[in-house]
Amino acid sequence: MFESLSDGLQAAFKSIRGKGKLTEANMRDGLQMVETAMLEADVSYSVVQDFMSHVTEQALGSKVLLALKPHEELVRIVYAQLTEILGPVDSSIPLRKDKVTILMLCGLQGSGKTTTCGKLAQLLKEQKVQPFLVAADLQRPAAIEQLHTLGRQLDVPVYSQAGQSDPVQVCRDGVAQATAAGAQVVILDTAGRLAIDEELMKQLGEIDKKIGPDQVYLVVDGMTGQDAVNSASAFNQTLELDGVIMTKLDGDTRGGALLSVKHVTQVPIKFIGTGEHLDALEVFRPEGMASRILSMGDIVAVAQEAHRIIDDKEREQLEARMASGQFTLEDFRGVLEKIAKPGLMQKMMGLMPGMGEVSKIMAGSDSDGEMRKMLGIIDSMTPTERRNPKTIDTLRRNRISRGAGVAPSLVSGLIKQFSIMAPMMQAMASGGGRDRAQMMQQMQQSMLGDPTMGGIKTKKSTGSRLSTKDKQRMQKERERQLRKLKRKK
Repeated sequence: MFESLSDGLQAAFKSIRGKGKLTEANMRDGLQMVETAMLEADVSYSVVQDFMSHVTEQALGSKVLLALKPHEELVRIVYAQLTEILGPVDSSIPLRKDKVTILMLCGLQGSGKTTTCGKLAQLLKEQKVQPFLVAADLQRPAAIEQLHTLGRQLDVPVYSQAGQSDPVQVCRDGVAQATAAGAQVVILDTAGRLAIDEELMKQLGEIDKKIGPDQVYLVVDGMTGQDAVNSASAFNQTLELDGVIMTKLDGDTRGGALLSVKHVTQVPIKFIGTGEHLDALEVFRPEGMASRILSMGDIVAVAQEAHRIIDDKEREQLEARMASGQFTLEDFRGVLEKIAKPGLMQKMMGLMPGMGEVSKIMAGSDSDGEMRKMLGIIDSMTPTERRNPKTIDTLRRNRISRGAGVAPSLVSGLIKQFSIMAPMMQAMASGGGRDRAQMMQQMQQSMLGDPTMGGIKTKKSTGSRLSTKDKQRMQKERERQLRKLKRKK
C-alpha cells in the first residue's frame, strides 16, 4: 500500500539526513523531493500545493534548520500535515434507539459496493450489532444473488423482491422487514453505473428523499486515482454524503485518491478496504494511515487486528502476562500462529514498526512457508533464549538461523521486532481498557523520526552509524516515554 509514495518521501528524508551541514538550500531541495513524490503518487495538485505551503513554512523555520537532527523534525512536520489532510474522522456509526438505523451505500459499478455491504455487515457483527441487507441494485441482476451469497456466508438476512423494478419500493419494504426481524442496522445496496449519469443520480436522489437514510456512504475504487475524487464530488452534490468507503487500497501503490478525497470534497473517509476477504474492512484512522505512509507501521491497527483473531479468554491471559512483564517469545509465537491465515501474516508484519522490510520479503511468496520460517526461528531457540532474547549473540543467532534454515538477517529482524513490541504491549496491557488505543497512539508518535523504529530508514541506508552514546540516549528516551504513559493510566 502506497509503496511509491513511501519510497519517495523516504528518499527526501534521506537526502537531508545525509548532509553534514544543513542549509536553507538543502532543505528546499528536500522539500522539492517531497512535492515530486506526492505529485507522482497522483495526489490532486491543489492538495499538494496546500500541503507544501504548510510544510515549507515550518520546515524553513529556525527551529528545524538549527535542530540537532533536522530530518527528524521534518518527519514530524510531514506526519502532522498528512494527519491533518486525512482527518479528522468520526468512524462510528450512530445507532438509533427508537428504530432501525438505515445505511445507504452507493457507487459506480466495479467499485466493490456489493462486497463492501457484506464487509460492513461483518464489521457490525463483530461489534455485536445485528445487521440486515437489502438488495436494491436492480440494474445488475448478479448483484442480488451476490448479496444473498454474502448473507449466507455471514448468517445475515438479505431482502430482495423478484421482478420488482422500483428500487424505492424495495428499500421501503426491506426496511420494514428489517424492523420486523429486530435488526439494528439495515444496509441498502443501491444500483451503480459504469459512469455517472442523470438517471443514476435521479434514482439515488429518490431513495435518499423517500427512505431518509441515517448515513449515506459512497464506495469508491482507490485505484482509479483522481477519477475517484471526481466521483466523490459528483455524488456529494446530489446526496450530501456522510462518508466515503475507499476500496482496493491493498493494490494501490500511489495513494493519490486517499490523500485527495477529504481535502477536495470535505467528505471524510470512514472505512478502507484492504483485501478480498469479508474481514478486510478497516475503520479509517488518519494518524495510523499517515504513519503507514511514512513506513512506520501502525501499532494500533496491529492491536485491533489481534483483537479480532484472539478470543476473549486467550486475550485476558495474554494481557495478564504482558501487564506483569512476562511477555516472551513463546507468547509471541502463539500470536504468530493465530495470524496464519493467507495474506494476514504479511499484512500484520507490514503494520508492525520496523518490520516493513520483512513484509516486502514475504510479498509474493508462499505465506504458509514464510509462517513456518518465522515459527521455525523461535522453535530453534532454547527455552532460555525465548524467555530472554538479549542472550542471543552472533554465535547463537547463526546457530538459530541454521536450525531454522533461514538467513541470519531474518533472525535479527524477528528479535528486533520483539524488542520493539514487547514493552509497547506491556504498557498497553497495564493501562485501562479505554486508554489503551490512546496510549498506543502516543507510543507510536514517540517513534517519529527514530531511525531504529524503521520510520525513515531505507533498504540500503548509507547514513552514519549511531554512536554508543546516541543509542543510550535514545533508549533512555523510550524508557521515559513508557514511564510517562504508565503514569497516565
